[in-house]
Amino acid sequence: MQAEALRDFIIDKADDLKARDIRVIDIREKTDVTDFLVVCSGNSKTHVRSIANHVATEAKHVDNAPLGTEGETDGEWVLVDFGDVVLHVMQDDTRDFYQLEKLWGHP
Repeated sequence: MQAEALRDFIIDKADDLKARDIRVIDIREKTDVTDFLVVCSGNSKTHVRSIANHVATEAKHVDNAPLGTEGETDGEWVLVDFGDVVLHVMQDDTRDFYQLEKLWGHP
């Protein structure tokens, strides 16, 4: 799956479980590690884990399994790495603290 199609797929699947404040950060010009960051919020640890798990499971169904996942145990911030796109699902307090959008220069 191309990076743009993968990005859209991830956004759609996160939205399935009512992820809030979904933002896409295009970092192709800033790094060669990945093309897009998708950042969204969940209401609780369970919600954060559920969103990340749903996106990863749905991606597996279309033969695009994630390369890795971090943070499922704690549930404050779960990162799902798809190579060209990295999904960050965070609780509001964690998202406010780390401010990934601001860090990558996205308003």
